Amino acid sequence: MNITATMVKELRDKTGAGMMDAKKALIEVDGDMEKAMEVLRQKGIASAEKKMGRIAAEGRIGSFVSDSCGAMIEVNCETDFVAKNEEFIELTNNLAQFVAESNPASVEAFVSSTCPKCGKTIEEILKEKIASIGEKITVRRFVRYEGSAATYIHNGKIGVLLSTDNKDEALAKDVCLHIASSAPEFVSRKDIPASVIEEETRIEMGKEDLANKPEQIRAKIVEGRVNKLMAQKCLVEQPFVKNPEQTIEQLVSGKFAIIKFDRFVLGEGLEKRNDNFADEVMSQLGK
Repeated sequence: MNITATMVKELRDKTGAGMMDAKKALIEVDGDMEKAMEVLRQKGIASAEKKMGRIAAEGRIGSFVSDSCGAMIEVNCETDFVAKNEEFIELTNNLAQFVAESNPASVEAFVSSTCPKCGKTIEEILKEKIASIGEKITVRRFVRYEGSAATYIHNGKIGVLLSTDNKDEALAKDVCLHIASSAPEFVSRKDIPASVIEEETRIEMGKEDLANKPEQIRAKIVEGRVNKLMAQKCLVEQPFVKNPEQTIEQLVSGKFAIIKFDRFVLGEGLEKRNDNFADEVMSQLGK
């Protein structure tokens, strides 16, 4: 049977499925609209597509580390209630492992890739989970490191992935915990762009408490202030959270060098839902 654009549009309007999913379903059942709707429901596509326009700024950060690499991922959903669901936690951790093992080039490439364990694409897996969990689920970002890596996840809300030149699991975990707590922006001074220093210098130079100081004195004071600010931004210069008498540089000296790190905060920069979850549940119950 010839599947027309009108038939595809009708199925999309009824189910919210994507164009290609709708067309495939119609082809599979030889154009029978009711059967095509059933096919989409069975695959979880109909309900999944309808949810993709919602805001998903909750979720979880997960990670996976092996002897040869490490990965960290942020997977978003709509409510904190779902984010604490065991099924969602397992999904996030499995996706982190697949990132580590497959080394995708981008989120788009990752979502379209096929999981060798089940033969489904990540997009298909997500749609099935959307259907079973009942909320929009998206992969927002991930990072992957080759070589020695360590990780720390705090309540699924803050995640750290650390790359070092040598393995020391206990020490690396302590450094990850410190990064999660103290939020450094750079490993060391050499990693700070000149533009950052210039901007901080400009701000400090314009502060009112220095307005009446002679130029030479003002420049000296600003230099000291900017140095202090840069030290606060650099991981190796920060006082270790478990022992403020010791810097991170002193902590790791002779054990390993810190190559790089990433710190994810769940939902940073995303629009949050303002609706009340209890009200949503009641509305779904028709009350």
